[in-house]
Amino acid sequence: MDAWKHERTGRYRPTVPRKLPRAIPDDRFNELFAALPSNRDRALVAFWISTRARASELLGARCCDVDPGRQVVTVVRKGSRAVQQVPASGDAFVWLRLYQEEMRGRVAKGQTQPLWWTLRRPHRPLTYHAAHRMFERVNDSLGANWTLHDLRHSAATRMARDPKLTLTDVQWVLGHAHLTTTEVYLAPRTEELVADVLAHHARQARARDEPVPPPPAPGYDPRSLDVLFGRSS
Repeated sequence: MDAWKHERTGRYRPTVPRKLPRAIPDDRFNELFAALPSNRDRALVAFWISTRARASELLGARCCDVDPGRQVVTVVRKGSRAVQQVPASGDAFVWLRLYQEEMRGRVAKGQTQPLWWTLRRPHRPLTYHAAHRMFERVNDSLGANWTLHDLRHSAATRMARDPKLTLTDVQWVLGHAHLTTTEVYLAPRTEELVADVLAHHARQARARDEPVPPPPAPGYDPRSLDVLFGRSS
């Protein structure tokens, strides 16, 4: 028994396929963002989708952690507890400013005070449960079932497919310890694969339907005829 080792894979222990992260399509995200009821919620979602931070990491931010001039926000990473500055979009800081103006005089002042508060009195720091419930209400109004973590997946997928960003850049922003964790965002979605294959079939059908030009008469250069009639050689 001392030499016995637990088998991870085998005939009766098949390898479980790795589940791909679920990303929100751009058109559905725009629909979701338009349904948000307050500037606070718009600022939260705008930061989540642009910073790629986890929901709990952003909710733990304080007023001093936001730097609008440099467009960065400081978060504490969930796993390593490392302090890291992550860039955010300009729209996120606009929504944040509108939210802060609405809350002026209603919450405690100070750079060490929480950045996110409940909207109803008595005002309390916004918890993950309260933010999750807010997102559930928006989902219910749209008949959707997106989660807060889907926002992180959506943002990571957008970055990973940007040809001007390297995968190590995406790894740093997401705070992944291993590059293999970031590589899962390169996998195409099922609906994208279906669309690409259908487009391939459509091109094949058009190629079959197109008439084949007869060969040129002896003495004519085929390349000159291609240029004359605007055909690709």
